[in-house]
This record gives sequence, structure tokens and C-alpha cells, in this order.
Amino acid sequence: MTTLDEVLVRMDQIVAECHQSQSRMGYFAILYRQVTRRIRDGIFTGEFLDNPRMELLDVLFAQRFIQAYDLWKSEQVPTQSWKVAFEASEKSNHLVLQHLFLGINAHINLDLGIAASETMHGKNLVDIKADFDKINEILAELVDGVKANISKVSPIFGWVIPLAKGKDEMLLNFSIQLARDGAWKYANEYHADPDKEFQIQDRDKNIAALARKLVNPGKFLSFLIKIVAFAEWKSVSKTLEQLDQVAHETIQ
Repeated sequence: MTTLDEVLVRMDQIVAECHQSQSRMGYFAILYRQVTRRIRDGIFTGEFLDNPRMELLDVLFAQRFIQAYDLWKSEQVPTQSWKVAFEASEKSNHLVLQHLFLGINAHINLDLGIAASETMHGKNLVDIKADFDKINEILAELVDGVKANISKVSPIFGWVIPLAKGKDEMLLNFSIQLARDGAWKYANEYHADPDKEFQIQDRDKNIAALARKLVNPGKFLSFLIKIVAFAEWKSVSKTLEQLDQVAHETIQ
């Protein structure tokens, strides 16, 4: 894949596969597909600082999710960060928002820094900072839109989760901005270190630990999650369709 149009063809296939297999991994795939569409359209209108470079960055970025997905589907082992997300997608006791955050956690906290460095191979990484931030702004806008409309797939989320009252902030306050800042710091570390494999393995270990906290956010919040999950739609296909509608309405 060398263009975002090719990426989007594969993303369409992944979403269709998730519909057919009732896979909750489709929740993140739908959200990420809409982000990719938005970036493609922005490139077409010349929105970014360097539009050809932005396409290269987003293709490399998307390929890391697609490769992880393909490895998992073929019963091979992706990075630990993605492995936690894929394993969680096979269980019905996690919230839609947890599945989304698990995908974002792996993709922003691990994949984005690597993709940025690969895009700027042999060049000054700081030159891509503005477009790096733009990807995160678009993703944050979409996540905020989904959270604002989460009642469409999780009817009592807005009523029950605030009862946590700050007892566990990992799930409630997952921050795209903090993830972006950490990803940029990691991009610089990865870019400067000739031992890329060590950088990936060390970072992956830490990000997988964050993923496990998203899966198991503490006893009290886990109890509330069970209540919220009980009221969420049980049909994965219907949830996928509703998320697709919300994502499309949020970013066009």
C-alpha cells in the first residue's frame, strides 16, 4: 500500500470482516477508518503543511494497525500492545469505549512515533511536528464526538460511570493529548536510537501495561463497568452500524 485510497480499501475489508465475524475489533476499525478518510480529504484540499509527506505518514501509520490485525487473524503474534486489544475484543464484558481506547492506546502510544520516524528517515524529525499533531487533533475530535454520543450504544454510561468519582482515572480520563505528547517524546527517542528493535520492545512493554489497566481498571470501576456493559447493545453488528453513523456525523 502506497496511497490512502489503497489503505481505505483494506480498512473497508477489515470492517466488513468484523461485521461478518461479529468482532468487536471493528469498533476501533470504524473509528480509525473515518480518521483516515478525513486525512485523505484534507490532503486533497491541501490542508497540511506538507501534503505528500502527510500521505506517506498516514500510510505508514495505518499499515502498523493493518499488519497487527493480519498477524492476529493468521494466529501469529503482533506487538503486546495490540495483543491485549485483540484478546479483549474476543470478550463481551468490556465496554465499547474500552475497546476504542485499547486500539487508540496501541496505535498512538506505540505506532505513531514509529511511523513519524520512518517518514522522516534521515531527516530532521521536528519538521513533521505540526502534521503529527494534526493527526491527533482529528482523532481527538472524533473520540470526543463518540463520547458525547455514547448513549446511542451505551444507554446508562453517562449515569453510572460518574459514580466512580475519581477512584480510577485510567478509563475515565484517557487523554489523546497526553498520548500525543508521549508519542512525540517516544518518536524522538526512536528516531535517535540506532537500535530500533530495542526501542520497540521496550516501549511496547510499557504500553501493553497501560492496556492491561484499561482492561482491568480496579475493583470499583470494574463493578460499575459490569452494570454499564449489561445495558449496552449485545449485537456487535448493530453497535458497529451505530458507531459508523456517529463517526460519520462527527467528522465529514
